[in-house]
Amino acid sequence: MGLTSISHWLIVLVIVVLVFGTKKLRNVGKDLGSAIHDFKEGLDKGSNPETTKKDDVIEHQSNTDKKA
Repeated sequence: MGLTSISHWLIVLVIVVLVFGTKKLRNVGKDLGSAIHDFKEGLDKGSNPETTKKDDVIEHQSNTDKKA
C-alpha cells in the first residue's frame, strides 16, 4: 500500500471529514475559492495598467464623496 493507492486516500479523506466535519470543510473550500478568484482578478488588473489607473481614480473619487 503506497502513497498512490486509492484506498489509502479514501481512508485519509474519511478521517479528515470525521475530524473537521463537512461544514468547516465547506467553509474552507469557499474561502479558498474566493481567494483564488481575487488572486486571478489582481493578476488581470496588474497586466492591464490602464484599467488599474482608471479603477483607482474612480475608487478614490467615491471614497472622497463618502467623506463629504
